[in-house]
Amino acid sequence: MRGRFQPVSGVQLRGVQPALRVAAAVMLVGVCAAACGGGDTSGDAETAADPPPGTGYTSDQLQQALLTELSGYQRAGEPDSGEYGALDAIQNFNRLQAQVKLDKPQCANTAPDFDKAQQAAPAAITTFAKSNGQNVTETLMRVSAETADRQVRIRVAPACRSFKARVGDQWSTHRVVEARGELGDGSRTVGVATTSGTSHVKTWYVVLKARGYLATITLYGPNVTRAEAEQIARQAHRQAQRILP
Repeated sequence: MRGRFQPVSGVQLRGVQPALRVAAAVMLVGVCAAACGGGDTSGDAETAADPPPGTGYTSDQLQQALLTELSGYQRAGEPDSGEYGALDAIQNFNRLQAQVKLDKPQCANTAPDFDKAQQAAPAAITTFAKSNGQNVTETLMRVSAETADRQVRIRVAPACRSFKARVGDQWSTHRVVEARGELGDGSRTVGVATTSGTSHVKTWYVVLKARGYLATITLYGPNVTRAEAEQIARQAHRQAQRILP
């Protein structure tokens, strides 16, 4: 799934089995190539680095626009902001990604596909967690309108809607579904069901575009739903629109 979506975003998976923690990293490799701002090397580096007046948000502004609370969840650590590629969560993701092998190599996204301008783009990230291991991660990233449009239009290739992944001697299987949405100025939702041994977990990714930024919500857990992921995305969008000038 080259260019499907990349970060999401460094999900911090506390309170879950190590095998499922690996499975989540696999899902980011398989379907998260661009949702967090990467996977687009089609030549709009200039507009990504120099956006139109009024949309040149700094990483500090994006951090201030993140959700500060989420009903039923507790914040998992402090928010982080700065250049996208320098964020701890993204660097951790890249290290995990390097360990993953897919049975369909053509469905993998790799870090070199990241455009340099996007790696250096202002971004902010925060994570919330429940004691049962359910997690929500929100990422805001400054992008050009063209990049945002492409991220929302991306579709998972039919051949990549199911795949297997291996980390060490641990195998997991993954099934992908996706749908268009109307959140923000346009959105897409991708769901991944993962089986690792006798354990089952789901992840929902919502990617939405707005004026001057791209937002990604990642919802992870055994019983998470698309409806909850999209509701959190609506809440995140309202917060960002209220804070950002």
